[in-house]
Amino acid sequence: MQHSSTSFFHHHSHSSMEPQDQNRETAKWSSISMKLKQNLVFRSKLAELNGAMGDLGTYIPIILALTLAKNLDLGTTLIFTGIYNFVTGAIYGVPMPVQPMKSIAAVAISNPSFGIPEVMAAGICTAGILFLLGVTGLMQFVYKLIPISVVRGIQLAQGLSFAMTAVKYIKNVQNFSKSKSVGERHWLGLDGVLLALICACFIIIVNGSGSGDENDDRESDYDSTRRKKWKKIIFSLPSAVIIFLLGVVLAVIRGPKAVKGFKFGPSSIEVIHISKHEWKEGFIKGTIPQLPLSILNSVIAVCKLTTDLFPEKDVTATSVSITVGLMNLLGCWFGAMPCCHGAGGLAGQYKFGGRTGGCVALLGVAKLVLGLVLGSSLVRILDQFPVGVLGVLLLFAGIELAMCSRDMNTKEESFVMLICTAVSLVGSSAALGFLCGMVVHLLVRLRKVDDIRSCSTFWLSHQSQRRDLG
Repeated sequence: MQHSSTSFFHHHSHSSMEPQDQNRETAKWSSISMKLKQNLVFRSKLAELNGAMGDLGTYIPIILALTLAKNLDLGTTLIFTGIYNFVTGAIYGVPMPVQPMKSIAAVAISNPSFGIPEVMAAGICTAGILFLLGVTGLMQFVYKLIPISVVRGIQLAQGLSFAMTAVKYIKNVQNFSKSKSVGERHWLGLDGVLLALICACFIIIVNGSGSGDENDDRESDYDSTRRKKWKKIIFSLPSAVIIFLLGVVLAVIRGPKAVKGFKFGPSSIEVIHISKHEWKEGFIKGTIPQLPLSILNSVIAVCKLTTDLFPEKDVTATSVSITVGLMNLLGCWFGAMPCCHGAGGLAGQYKFGGRTGGCVALLGVAKLVLGLVLGSSLVRILDQFPVGVLGVLLLFAGIELAMCSRDMNTKEESFVMLICTAVSLVGSSAALGFLCGMVVHLLVRLRKVDDIRSCSTFWLSHQSQRRDLG
């Protein structure tokens, strides 16, 4: 009898608790769904569309180079990066970019023996390490430990590197399949220097120095109503969209046969088979040089820049590291270019008006549609796209990222930042610049140590005084 009543009690308790559990679960998923929808809401449809173009100056040249040089499956890459864009936009609610892993791409383009299997192996290995650093919490620990002056040094170096590459695109004819310049660009023509300069002037007139430009909202009392109206119209133009559409039109004019050669339908997606030797080559030649860049620029610098631009958003180094890992642990097996987030892409999208996750989600939908409808045949039109126009978009993205370093308030911080930047640029290595920046930071701090006992605590005291990194 006791057993019967006890069984009934447990059954009754389970029955009474089950609706409560279901209600809590329903409320939890409802809250998550609402947050995802909020992250994808446009603040301004025109501005978000314009912001989506801000990262193309980096994305198109690298993808095009790998497609031409290594037969990268452009259709598959567009499909997967489109999915990445949409998902990250929904998760973070900011214009979080999806960019190719630049160091792996550089090795692939410059090394004839480094093929697609090695590229994918390098991406998978890099992703696996980033995923482990994220789930174990080590990435967040590293993020909090690095001084802001060193982070700014990495951002300044990356921004200046983008800007210098952009000037090279504008000034010189590029052979993306060999990743080199092949002579000076003509001033006139559908991809001439004059066209690029006109595009740059147009962006400066419309966007000024960027968000918060004093000319955007302030008007003199003597301005006429008509002048105010015209200025408002000009300043609201989607400059990046107009420049990109101009590039598409010019690409069609330059290569009309490319349009006729379109093949409709997605590329066939197949699993990439990687041998032991290709795993080894991918890790040694691709992962090892890429990993420091991914940690510093794709995670740490991105998180710091997100905090600067969107202080209300909680974007942690742990979550960014995990999403980069998951993206490539999925896509690289099917031949999609290894991708990461990047501070330069975020700065570029912000520069042109991107403020929400809807910005990159919109870009993701466009990539997905192009990948499903045109597949790899899209490379024909991209090959004719005016490189000088891409250079202009990349130039402003780089400048926007470099300008983030303007908040160094002390000579000490500026000193560390500039050494980190100089070594990164001259040595062409973010890892080397980071190492030198950390050493100089420690040496500068050591000068303030008064006695041996304080040596053990000077770093912690500095950490409590410096700006919070997140």
